Amino acid sequence: MAILIALIPAVAWGSIGLLSGKLGGNAYQQTLGMTIGALVFGIGTFLFLHPVLDAKTMIVGIISGLFWSVGQGQQFQSMQAMGVSKTVPMSTGMQLVVNTLAGALLFHEWKTTHDFIFGIFALVILIAGATLTSMKDPKSNLAAKEDTQLARGFRALLISTAGYGGYTIIVNWAHVGATAIVFPQAIGMFIGALVFAIFGIGKAVYSKKTVLNISTGLLWGLGNLFMLISMSDIGLAISYSLSQCGIIISTIGSIFLLGERKTKKEMVFVTIGCLLVIVGGVTLGMMK
Repeated sequence: MAILIALIPAVAWGSIGLLSGKLGGNAYQQTLGMTIGALVFGIGTFLFLHPVLDAKTMIVGIISGLFWSVGQGQQFQSMQAMGVSKTVPMSTGMQLVVNTLAGALLFHEWKTTHDFIFGIFALVILIAGATLTSMKDPKSNLAAKEDTQLARGFRALLISTAGYGGYTIIVNWAHVGATAIVFPQAIGMFIGALVFAIFGIGKAVYSKKTVLNISTGLLWGLGNLFMLISMSDIGLAISYSLSQCGIIISTIGSIFLLGERKTKKEMVFVTIGCLLVIVGGVTLGMMK
């Protein structure tokens, strides 16, 4: 039962890109709708769990949420430029690399020769996996168009990774309670998404697409809650590693459900790349 609970975040988070792709809307509407859902979930968490909120937790949570809004917004931009099947594994790999390097260099989590050997091994696997998922078949008729889209999507991913990195690093640095920070994080997420949406698309932010995408925020909150439960039951190493399996759902699902076109060779690249990202993520998780 504990393993099944630990797989809920993978299913929930791995389905977000698929659901947002089906619901439609631009990246601003998707991000704002998602943060509204996350805010509703955060309010519910606060009312039911009654965590203690002090000034430090509120400030850190809001700043963390602002970083998240940058990360998620740019990830949606990347999804629309080069598709979910390329964006998600690359984003997962890049986030793991950034968080691992931050842990090793800023928080001194690598202390032994064993840590450095396995850490560098995992990073190499992650980079190889992320690179494979973005490789294209030179014989594809869409090669020229994909070059342009890939460049635009990769630029968005760089910004997204920086945003996601700030979102997690500041929380780790501040040592605040996991349940207490959920609500202030959601406030920061909503504020950031609202500002970006207003400046990005103005009045068009108040649309049916925004409302529909609230469901993705509820899905994110569900995954976040069960991640916390899983961490307390079976520990961070196993629960975090299992959560990385969500890239299989989002990547393969985007090809079959969203109709993202791949040649046979590109399918092989994507499949091997996803498996390598999971292996790298599991290796890092076991180190923790």
